[in-house]
Amino acid sequence: MVDAIILELKEREDYLEEPVKTIYFGGGTPSLLKEVQLKKIMASLQDHYEIDNEAEITLEANPEDLTLDQANSIFDNGINRLSIGIQTFNSEKLNWMNRAHNSNQSISAYENARKVGFKNISLDLIYAIPDHNRKEWETDLATLSDLEPEHISLYGLTIEDKTVFGKWEREQKLIEVPEDEAAKQYLFAIDFLTSNGFIQYEVSNFGKAGFSSRHNNAYWNGVPYLGVGPGAHSFNSTSRRFNMRNNAQYLRALHKNEPYSETETLSKVQLVNEKILTQLRTNQGLLIEEIDQGLLINFMAHHDALIREMVSQNLVEIDNKHIRLKPHGFLVADEIALRLFFPE
Repeated sequence: MVDAIILELKEREDYLEEPVKTIYFGGGTPSLLKEVQLKKIMASLQDHYEIDNEAEITLEANPEDLTLDQANSIFDNGINRLSIGIQTFNSEKLNWMNRAHNSNQSISAYENARKVGFKNISLDLIYAIPDHNRKEWETDLATLSDLEPEHISLYGLTIEDKTVFGKWEREQKLIEVPEDEAAKQYLFAIDFLTSNGFIQYEVSNFGKAGFSSRHNNAYWNGVPYLGVGPGAHSFNSTSRRFNMRNNAQYLRALHKNEPYSETETLSKVQLVNEKILTQLRTNQGLLIEEIDQGLLINFMAHHDALIREMVSQNLVEIDNKHIRLKPHGFLVADEIALRLFFPE
């Protein structure tokens, strides 16, 4: 797979016009990469792309993979930001979620990353875990905050049909956390983290001052990006490209020089709707002027009744330039975006 990714990197070196300012190793288990494999990928990036000298280069890591040697190898090969999937510090719940690590490994992974020199670390937590009561959630947040990472990402546990959790739910072996309890855990986290020096700069993401994810921010603000590998998406301001998801099909097509992706050209309305969806998720909010210019309309006049309704429900706030979600609005960010979408 590494050789295929390097081949695609070479093949698509003209996709991005500007110097690369962020690189993200994720969507899979990149912390399993051997040093020689990571070195080959980084060398290919340097050979075929102009990389900004101060580029943010992130790698997603599982705690069980971050031995001191592996952390050192990752750091020595140019990765300057780690995103570690802690999920919870409750070992019993980690086992229930079929995670390979325990709480002690999570803390060791973080400490190993610090020892080898990482100064920008993000930790992930999951809320709304069945049978994980409010006190346990508060303990998770306190433990996480005590470690003093630069960045924290929060995700609600979702039960999808084609997963083990979905099967358990159908068999009544699992009861999903009620929406109101999940909301309370999320809102508590916002209060807790902001009172401990974190800035909520997006629905699920919190960073200390100067440590919001530059890669994520670029995505939410519509900056073109290149995705490489099975299932990867790319965007060049006018179209979106989707790679095959199936590993074997992707490898076969790439090595046979056959098409391994599809391209969708986006209409003006689609581009505006994407801007609504992504910008609303951020603390900067939706820039009204960009929507007006994109569709040659008066956005506020068009959605006047809807926006007044959402303001009265304490979901959004507005000023002369932006519409911003309030904490309760973050809970239903996607639903609000859908209501603001324009029809094709």
